[in-house]
Amino acid sequence: MAKFKIQQNPTFKVDVEIPRVGAEPDKVPFEFQYRDRKSLAALFLSWQEAYKADEERFKEMGAELTIVVLTEANIERQVSQVEALVVGWGYDTKLSQESIRELVETSAGAGDAIVKAYQGAFEAARLGN
Repeated sequence: MAKFKIQQNPTFKVDVEIPRVGAEPDKVPFEFQYRDRKSLAALFLSWQEAYKADEERFKEMGAELTIVVLTEANIERQVSQVEALVVGWGYDTKLSQESIRELVETSAGAGDAIVKAYQGAFEAARLGN
């Protein structure tokens, strides 16, 4: 009889298509940290609360709110999200906060692509791959 374990692997790998300006996306392997359902919900809730806090801060800024402020906030949020999800990647640059920031700052779609790939892996598992 085959033996199966209930526990998930602590990490999983997904190829992520990272957008490139004027070129086809790079298909880069990423290794993500696995989270159980409660941990995943808590992580997503923290992101939702951060969005709400930004919205309040932006309302208070009024006329001082600029595209630069919005872009900086978006970069910070995406860096934080990628840090929370990724434990390894296929880039020749070592994974670090600085290299994550460089990726997010140089590719407007990278952060979203990484988060979508992570969520997509869970959705595929939920649907039975």
